Amino acid sequence: MSHRLDVRAAAAMLAAPDAQAVLLDVREPWEVALARIEPEGVRTLHVPMNDVPARLSEIPSLQPVVCYCHHGARSLQVVAFLLRQGRESVYNLDGGIDAWSMQVDARVARY
Repeated sequence: MSHRLDVRAAAAMLAAPDAQAVLLDVREPWEVALARIEPEGVRTLHVPMNDVPARLSEIPSLQPVVCYCHHGARSLQVVAFLLRQGRESVYNLDGGIDAWSMQVDARVARY
């Protein structure tokens, strides 16, 4: 099972009527201030990558979690960490928020 999603597959997953996925932004606060992904009806959570171990209890364990950062490298590390913690339904948004802006929603600022 792949734990990677391209942005179009992630957008479809998040837009599904029965979607229960959580969008986990692992970027730094200054990055969140510049741009964010906020699909209507989708729960979003911001936990900077370095804070994930200390804030693990805030990240849902029973719902799918789609992690993202700027280009996908940090979120890939977070997904690997969550998998080591026994989480199964965790996915990396390939290309991060930058790819989302280019391929899904041009209203999301690029930086």
